[in-house]
Amino acid sequence: MNRHIVPRPEPVQAKPHKPEVPLTDPTPLKRTPLYDLHVALGARMVPFAGYDMPVQYPAGVLKEHLQTRESAGLFDVSHMGQVKLTPKSGKLEDAALALESLVPVDILGLKQGRQRYGFFTDETGGILDDLMITNRGDHLFVVVNAACKEADLAHMQTHLSDSCTIELLDDRALLALQGPRAEAVLAELWAGVSGMTFMDVREIPLHDVTCIVSRSGYSGEDGFEISVPADKAEALAKALLEHPDCQPIGLGARDSLRLEAGLCLYGNDIDTTTSPIEASLEWAIQKARRSGGAREGGFPGASRILGELQNGTTRRRVGLKPDGKAPVRGHAKLYADADGQTEIGEVTSGGFGPSVEGPVAMGYVPVSFAAPGTQIFAEVRGKYLAVTVAALPFIIPTYKR
Repeated sequence: MNRHIVPRPEPVQAKPHKPEVPLTDPTPLKRTPLYDLHVALGARMVPFAGYDMPVQYPAGVLKEHLQTRESAGLFDVSHMGQVKLTPKSGKLEDAALALESLVPVDILGLKQGRQRYGFFTDETGGILDDLMITNRGDHLFVVVNAACKEADLAHMQTHLSDSCTIELLDDRALLALQGPRAEAVLAELWAGVSGMTFMDVREIPLHDVTCIVSRSGYSGEDGFEISVPADKAEALAKALLEHPDCQPIGLGARDSLRLEAGLCLYGNDIDTTTSPIEASLEWAIQKARRSGGAREGGFPGASRILGELQNGTTRRRVGLKPDGKAPVRGHAKLYADADGQTEIGEVTSGGFGPSVEGPVAMGYVPVSFAAPGTQIFAEVRGKYLAVTVAALPFIIPTYKR
């Protein structure tokens, strides 16, 4: 899921984005439970979503990216919001139906021990945030983006308080273990991990502490996200990093990994100006919530979203592959012609893709330009560079189905 504006250091991203919290902001930065470990490991720390976060370690973003694609990487994502929704009636279906009033997702049909991707929508059909939702049997476990955490919590409190007890789990950290060797690394602490498949969630003992573990992530690779009590997070992270196949990975590589995987970054690729259908996220809207479904509509912006599902939309999020070696970055304008006479869209995320050995990007274009293989042009420093519309993702995901 992950999902916010990430600074992009060299060499993968030559120009970092503006940090979520300006360097001159007098507000003290928060620290995750792993802050001291990051510093000890030589991380370069940057302000992000109000936190002091590791953007890269001494190995550098390029090596960290490839480490995750080829072996296993450990990410600190404790800045994300972990929220527990407990039905006041004691019936989980009441919490599921309540949450369905805010998301165009089938929560009632989500089985215990399973997780699903979703998004909060507003009355105009825009996306307030994207999130992960888990059925934990007696409650729903929701993970939201760091930059939207306070707004999301207020949104849930406003609309769900009558039916649910809403608790921000600020006493827990969140780790992401990603890569083809992630299972082998985690198996050193819990042998039963091999029985989990993509989007399974289990409560399991890791390094003498009970953790909530999902087989999911934000890299396009097999992997796990591990919710752990904050006071046990550093010990668990050290235990995972003791494995020779596992290395610490910062936010810089996390961003290039998710871009290659075609995964949206909230605030860049999706926001309140984009509908789920424009963002090519209709796969996340299950049949039960669509027109003719058992629980059709009933969420903010339903008329627009269901209308676009049936009739299409005027623009779509697409993959973009610059024809040369120069990266095309976010906010670059897109044109139908090589002389920049007809503007048609904008790049929302872009940079160098180490695994594809070339620049990659995503952006919005009119549906008439959205077919893979279509050539368009991007403005970079006053020049118009050829760009080819490409199918997403740019890499083949390795999720364990």
